[in-house]
Amino acid sequence: MKPPAFQYLRPTSLSEAVDMLASAGEDAKVLAGGQSLVPMLNFRLLKPTALIDINRISELDFIHEDEAGLRIGALTRHRVTQTSPIIAKRFPVLTEAMQHVAHLAIRNRGTIGGSVSHADPAAELPLLMTLLNAKIKLTSKSGTRELSPSEFFLGALTTALEEGEILTEIELPYLPDNTCWGFEEFAQRSGDFAIVGAAVTLTINAGNCDECRIAVLGSETPIRIPDAERMLVGPSPSAEVVTAAAELASEAAEWNSDLHATAEFRKQLVRTLVARALKSALDRQRSGH
Repeated sequence: MKPPAFQYLRPTSLSEAVDMLASAGEDAKVLAGGQSLVPMLNFRLLKPTALIDINRISELDFIHEDEAGLRIGALTRHRVTQTSPIIAKRFPVLTEAMQHVAHLAIRNRGTIGGSVSHADPAAELPLLMTLLNAKIKLTSKSGTRELSPSEFFLGALTTALEEGEILTEIELPYLPDNTCWGFEEFAQRSGDFAIVGAAVTLTINAGNCDECRIAVLGSETPIRIPDAERMLVGPSPSAEVVTAAAELASEAAEWNSDLHATAEFRKQLVRTLVARALKSALDRQRSGH
């Protein structure tokens, strides 16, 4: 299969890319890793008038530790994110999740900005952005704006990106001290899209859980489960509390039903995976890892 005809543009700076995108109009598309975009072009699910290849923009390829948080450029490849010692130190839950992203060939080319912009309901990176309270930075000729994950992810393959905007950076606020984590995913085969995934963090000091975050994929967008999170805050959670929180999480959304799994199956998986992720986090806390 071949893509439809389009104008190919290759800027070397962000300002040049933004100018090109503004001039090309609403049917232009930005090419980063191309692991989702190119197949959609070949199947003619998209018919852009212009393709703006941002791979030469070195200013979008970075991982920086700042005082407030970790900044990751949109062109940072999945493989770099997976193997970064800075990310492993600051956000080990992200390092773990990256091992589940597709296959090595795709991780070598795919980018964090591309995955977040694509907003696939089965993708790990939107889930982790939701868990980690990411700040998603968008740039256009009008300037820069910053959105939370709940503001950015609007639905399956649908985001708040406006005409002329490029996702340029992700900022991850640092987790509090004494934060443990868990990540669980179910896919039919290694490298397949996730049917359900769950990621959690627990901040525990002196036997008391000060903060809990629970994020789940399996619906149209990744979601947090605030009611279940509140159940975990307080004395170190017992097995009964973990089970109750997982049950509450399974009731929190209308889960997708498709050729891979029914909504009821996803609901059962949410219950199981949230419980496993919470138990894994608690085990890490008790073992000091």
